[in-house]
Amino acid sequence: MEFRRLGDSGLMVPALSFGAGTFGGRGELFSAWGTTDAAEARRLVDICLEAGLNMFDTADVYSGGASEEVLGAAVKGRRDQVIISTKAGLPLGEGPADAGTSRSRLVKAVDDALRRLGTDYIDLFQLHAFDAGTPVQEVLSTLDDLVRAGKLRYTGVSNFAGWQLMKSLDAADRHGYPRYVAHQVYYSLIGRDYEWDLMPLALDQGVGAVVWSPLGWGRLTGRIRRGQPLPADSRLHTTADFAPPVEDELLFRVVDALDEIAGETGRTVPQVALNWLLQRPTVSSVIIGARNETQLRQNLGAVGWNLTADQVARLDAAGARTAPYPHFPYERQEAFARLNPHPLR
Repeated sequence: MEFRRLGDSGLMVPALSFGAGTFGGRGELFSAWGTTDAAEARRLVDICLEAGLNMFDTADVYSGGASEEVLGAAVKGRRDQVIISTKAGLPLGEGPADAGTSRSRLVKAVDDALRRLGTDYIDLFQLHAFDAGTPVQEVLSTLDDLVRAGKLRYTGVSNFAGWQLMKSLDAADRHGYPRYVAHQVYYSLIGRDYEWDLMPLALDQGVGAVVWSPLGWGRLTGRIRRGQPLPADSRLHTTADFAPPVEDELLFRVVDALDEIAGETGRTVPQVALNWLLQRPTVSSVIIGARNETQLRQNLGAVGWNLTADQVARLDAAGARTAPYPHFPYERQEAFARLNPHPLR
C-alpha cells in the first residue's frame, strides 16, 4: 500500500482508506448501504490491515452512530495500528441543538464520537458540512481547544464550497488556529466538479483530498450497462434520490471507456476507475467501501499498478464536460489559460 502525506500535514495516510458507512445498517438509507455487524466488520478490518490499509472513515450520522460503534468494536485491541477518521455537523435529530458546528454542538459531538468509538482521541475529525449560522472563528477556536485537549489530532472539512474553505483557512492563519488539512469530497469519473475550483484551491493551500463515492454512488461498479435495466439488487433502487446526479449519456460514455481499458489491462472496471483517481493532483486517499470480503479484495486491487498516460487521457476525454462560467474561458482561450494555469493542463 502506498502512503501519502495528507495535504501539508505530517500525517501519512494510505492511498486507499475504508469507508464504514456499511457498518450498523440502521435506517432506510444506511441499511441499503450495508448491515455489517461487529464480527463481520472485524474480518474486513483484518483484510484491510493485511493489505496495508489502516485508515477507516465514518461519521456520527451513519446509522445514527451505529457505524462508529461497530468500527470501535472492530478495531478494539489494535487502536494504535489504525487511523480513525470521523465527521460531525449534519442533523442527528429535529431539535435546534441537533445539527451544525456551534461550540456546544462540536464539544458534545466529539465526546459522543469518542465514547462510541471506544477511544480517547480521533486522528482526523472533519466537519460534515458548512454551518452558515455559526461564525467561522467560533468553529475554529472550538476545534483548537479540542486539539489542545488531545481529543483531536488533525482537522478537516467535507462538502465545503471553495469560498467557505478559503474563508476558514484565512481565519485559521490570522488567529493561529490549526488549519484544515483535509477536504473529504465527491470526485469520480462521472463527477468532476471538484477539478474546477476546489482542486486548484487545495493545491495552492495544501489541503489533501479524501475522496468519497469514487465509483459514482455505485454506478461505476461494472454492473450498469447501456441498454440494460438496473440490476435487481442494486442499492440505487432505494438510494438514487441521495446520489450525486449524472446524465445517462455521460455515464455510459465513461462506462464504455472503462470497459475498453479494463480489457486492455486485465483489471476490473472499479479497479480502473479507482486507479484513475489515484493519479489525480491533491488526492491523498480514496475511500473504498465494501459490503463483503469479495468486494473489498476487488477494490484493494486498484493499487500496485498504474494506468498508462494514454489510458488516463482516454478516460479524461470520456468524462469531460464543459466547465461552467467563469471557468470555460480559461479552458477555451489561450490568453485566459496563460494567466491561470490549471493543475490538470
